[in-house]
Amino acid sequence: MTAHVFDTMGTTVSIRVAGSPPAESVLRAAEETFARFDRRFSLYRADSELSRIARGELALPRSSSILRDTYAAALEWSNRTGGAFTPHRPDGVLDLSGIVKADAIEAAGRILDLAGVPAWVLNAGGDILVRGTIDDSSSRIGIVDPDDRESLLCTVQLAGTRRALATSGSAERGEHIWRAPAPRSADHGFRQVSVVADDIVTADVLATAILAGGPDRLNDVLDGFDVDALTVDDRGGITASPGFRAAAGLLLA
Repeated sequence: MTAHVFDTMGTTVSIRVAGSPPAESVLRAAEETFARFDRRFSLYRADSELSRIARGELALPRSSSILRDTYAAALEWSNRTGGAFTPHRPDGVLDLSGIVKADAIEAAGRILDLAGVPAWVLNAGGDILVRGTIDDSSSRIGIVDPDDRESLLCTVQLAGTRRALATSGSAERGEHIWRAPAPRSADHGFRQVSVVADDIVTADVLATAILAGGPDRLNDVLDGFDVDALTVDDRGGITASPGFRAAAGLLLA
């Protein structure tokens, strides 16, 4: 197994492959994919297209088709999650960070596939997409304990169509999710949410939606989407859907 590691989009990305590494040009193309998304969508870069929109220098209708298509996809996810996922900050600023990292992961994965890499694991700040199996342990992914980043809550197996895992919470980046007011029926919200899905965009968006929307939104997501979830609430309580329990094995039984 070989690995290629680089920093981009405010996080660390690793690409692990079975056997000999792919050509340097393939790895550089995957790396450049993340850089390209960052140059267009980062609100931390004054020269990005999205920052120009935020400053009022560029009207959204005059922005690139890629940005407008990404915004349309984010709005569709907002509709599908009852507004729990949103591309708008409370101050009205358009922020597409909740979807573009997953888009970048997906695009980089396509580069590896087109290059004929048979098995790989792509990890961008804990959001993970896999193809095939590198070794016995490569597709078992650890879920970090939000109270102790040196410890794991469990490991979960990514196999078959379940190729993607995304975790949303404050363990990696601090508090950065815009949360809806807690419903009257909820005693507490979530501190961390992990979602397993067939694709990384679905996993990432729905992990964010559940974290933002709380327990009521968790039920809606599990009823309405073909995903599994693990949650850690404000009191440290852990819940897992049946499919997540099965993927995690005896550690959550």
